Amino acid sequence: MGKTARVPRLTAVLAAAAAGAIAFSGTLPSNAAQYPEPAVSAVPGDLAKAFQTASTQYDVPREVLVGIGYAESHLDGHDGLPSQDNGFGVMHLASNPTNPTMSEAKKLTGLPADKLAKDAAANIQGAAAVLDSYADKAGLQGAARKDVAKWYEVVAQYPHSADAPTARLYTDEVYRIIGQGVGAAGVTLAAKRVTPDRGRYAKVAPLGTRTPASLQAADYPGAIWNPACTCNYRVGRTAAITTIVIHVTQGSYAGTISWFKDPAAQVSAHYVIRSSDGQITQMVAEKDTAWHVRTENPYTIGIEHEGFVDQPSWFTDAMYRASAALTKNIAERRGIPKDRAHIKGHSEMPNNDHTDPGPNWNWTYYMQLVNGGNPPQYNFTTYGSGVRVRSDAKLTASIVTTLAGPTQVFVTCQKQGDSVTAEGTTNNWWAKLRDQGGYMSNIYISDPNPKLPGVPVC
Repeated sequence: MGKTARVPRLTAVLAAAAAGAIAFSGTLPSNAAQYPEPAVSAVPGDLAKAFQTASTQYDVPREVLVGIGYAESHLDGHDGLPSQDNGFGVMHLASNPTNPTMSEAKKLTGLPADKLAKDAAANIQGAAAVLDSYADKAGLQGAARKDVAKWYEVVAQYPHSADAPTARLYTDEVYRIIGQGVGAAGVTLAAKRVTPDRGRYAKVAPLGTRTPASLQAADYPGAIWNPACTCNYRVGRTAAITTIVIHVTQGSYAGTISWFKDPAAQVSAHYVIRSSDGQITQMVAEKDTAWHVRTENPYTIGIEHEGFVDQPSWFTDAMYRASAALTKNIAERRGIPKDRAHIKGHSEMPNNDHTDPGPNWNWTYYMQLVNGGNPPQYNFTTYGSGVRVRSDAKLTASIVTTLAGPTQVFVTCQKQGDSVTAEGTTNNWWAKLRDQGGYMSNIYISDPNPKLPGVPVC
């Protein structure tokens, strides 16, 4: 992992004093540090208050509400714009043929759909009301209501997944988040180790269980085979495969998988990749035509990446590396040139109106990985989570990307800029990062020297 002279934990002092350089706030447990803070439309303090208020009002554990919110949106409501499967807000209240949580929330709270979609506090209230109603129907009462472990089957019902394995995938992710903690959008959730009571889902094989048939079905050896509904793609091809298309799901990993299995979707992609660890699910065989780029479907392979176009915190190094390895494998197997003329974003395809993967997708870094496996070399390792990389060595400069966790980087040069204070140390030197295309404060690089040794001045 390169040089690791020091790997301090981030504290409340760091978050408060260096808020312009790092993205989260509040004291985080060390094993929760990988959760960066997205830009949100709500006032951070109001969002934290909204979770607490909804938890108290509807007797739903705060951990459950925050875990679902982070799994769905990284606590970003996206100004009320819909996800791929028509879900809205921090809690992804959905309105589609199989997921009625928006209409349920409207009925239970008396709030209009527009407010539930666009107002963060109302959205959280609506989700809490829905979960409360599910808990009542499940007979969850008394002390069990306070026990986060007992909420597993209720949480599994919330996304209205296409099948039990997808529901387990979703719910396991929520409990993983609860176990690791959250520090995002002004909301802090301390890590809480919970052994969930899975109930009937204990007998459901989690997605990723390998069988001889699934191994044979997958085109890529590292992929989990979990087929989309046959009504959401076309068997066979009418043209030779020449192009790989990069997408962003505009929704969660589990939610996207469920949507591609839903007959109402009329959409699919060949692969879906998870943000947190780069897990890959294949849903359409490469020999078949997925429906992901309209008229350009016959000659393309589509790869969906969990996240939202306007939210760089989803684009983790694990996702980049897993995706690049997949793209490299497809290109080499099929004789597709590994260049930008044949590896394109959805927005670059003819007859399409989508914007993904958007300006936060690092094409330079991605193509380096596709062509070389890894960038040629690294010279430093960062620490902390949600560290912002900016267009210049200033706290007011635009954010280029966010480092979701400790990352190996190549520093090309350094220069002096705005001072940043963290854990009692102040530093005004900033490093220019080759692969991320911007500057980060040297204070977040694992080296004891304020000015990095052996690195020229820009």
